[in-house]
Amino acid sequence: MSARLIPVDPFDLVVFGGTGDLAMRKLLPGLYHRDCDDQLAPETRIVAVSRSEIGRKAYIDEVEAAVRRHTPEVQIQNGVLERFLRRLDHVALDATGTAGWKRLASLLQRNGKANPIRVFYLATMPSLFGPIAENLATHELITPESRVVLEKPIGRDLASARAINDAVGAVFEEEQIFRIDHYLGKETVQNLLALRFANALFEPLWNSGHIDHVQITVAESLGLEGRAGYYDTSGALRDMVQNHLLQLLCLVAMEPPFTFDADAVRDEKLKILKALKPIGAPEAASHTVRGQYQAGAVGGQPVRGYLAELDRSFSPTETFVVLKAEVQNWRWAGVPFYLRTGKRMMERQSEIVIHFKPVPHSIFGAASGKLVANRLVVRLQPDEAVRFFLMTKDPGPGGMRLRNVPLNLSFADAFNVRYPDAYERLLMDVVRGNATLFMRKDEVEAAWMWIEPILAAWEARAEAPKPYTAGSWGPSAAIALIERDNRNWHEDAE
Repeated sequence: MSARLIPVDPFDLVVFGGTGDLAMRKLLPGLYHRDCDDQLAPETRIVAVSRSEIGRKAYIDEVEAAVRRHTPEVQIQNGVLERFLRRLDHVALDATGTAGWKRLASLLQRNGKANPIRVFYLATMPSLFGPIAENLATHELITPESRVVLEKPIGRDLASARAINDAVGAVFEEEQIFRIDHYLGKETVQNLLALRFANALFEPLWNSGHIDHVQITVAESLGLEGRAGYYDTSGALRDMVQNHLLQLLCLVAMEPPFTFDADAVRDEKLKILKALKPIGAPEAASHTVRGQYQAGAVGGQPVRGYLAELDRSFSPTETFVVLKAEVQNWRWAGVPFYLRTGKRMMERQSEIVIHFKPVPHSIFGAASGKLVANRLVVRLQPDEAVRFFLMTKDPGPGGMRLRNVPLNLSFADAFNVRYPDAYERLLMDVVRGNATLFMRKDEVEAAWMWIEPILAAWEARAEAPKPYTAGSWGPSAAIALIERDNRNWHEDAE
């Protein structure tokens, strides 16, 4: 079985920050894979923009090295790679000034022709989003079919998010703005919607009458990895919860939209963000935990603590967060959503776990074994899969012995094919103008409205983040938070 990949119309992609880590690690290798699958038209061109005074040949050499570094050797097709590299060019440009913009305009009009679809990908600091948009307008580079892609974070609080949205919105219409969250492009995230809305099995049970609680975990085994300057001014709540985890919560909790159109889906997500019960100063102590990793070992290798990586003696920045969230509506009243994310954790793992309520009465004796409530586990990474845990009888004679086992749908095993990764899929959606999997302005601002009281409560309490050993699942307070509700984290319950 293979994916049905539909070519997209010719387009010009201009990547601001085109020599940066995101471009070299994700965007350009991803576009190479789309070229391998013949999704890119012959006329499609890619222009990298940066401050570097680097020539076209030198830039192409850098991209070739990056593609080979981030692509398994078996997936390198030399003929396609050569074709892909011929699409590339580079412009040295001042994002906030005037230097380089005329050369960019000239390049996009190569041989007197221009692709009508232009995608401007802003893989830069958020503070540059507004000036870049203004310069695009000043130099008349925006076509009616232009789109602009904004990388996270959209601000660091509600005021800065509104300022960015207003600055970009002064130049582009809302339907031209694509605020990207790569988690929404993952295969299993979209499969969550398919499981809910394309099957009769789960949706009738998808409510407080049948679901006990929901856990959403995004765990990273990495530390700062060269992002110290950004991360220490951000922290896990801003970096991960405000966007990734809240978006996943929305997809789990949203009502069925009347259609799969972009605004219909985003309308339902917005309702969930607005229905989140506020966590202010009175609730922060019991509903939140923040931590910071110390020296330990990950994957058997010793690693330094956060402060050692920063080369500082103190930082109030959290590298770990647990939140107990509640959605105040009829479907979810009384069902807690436990959100957890952290760096330098035991393993890289992102998953959504739906814990169903236990059966009301067991007809089996104690000798048959303990009855475990059903769980639906949607794993986003590293190995995308959907598992449904249920009770079955152990095969063979000897009476009724029960065991908790998963029905397993592994995408790698089931489909045996390489599917486009999140960035690849989302880039093609941008070209098509499909905004379903992107955040709307009001979503971003609603998320910040919920996050800000938590930040304020932490600041008022002025407590240092709780320490946890690198290679663990976080501070003991995170375990205590869920155990107070007579529940366990998923890995502890297995």
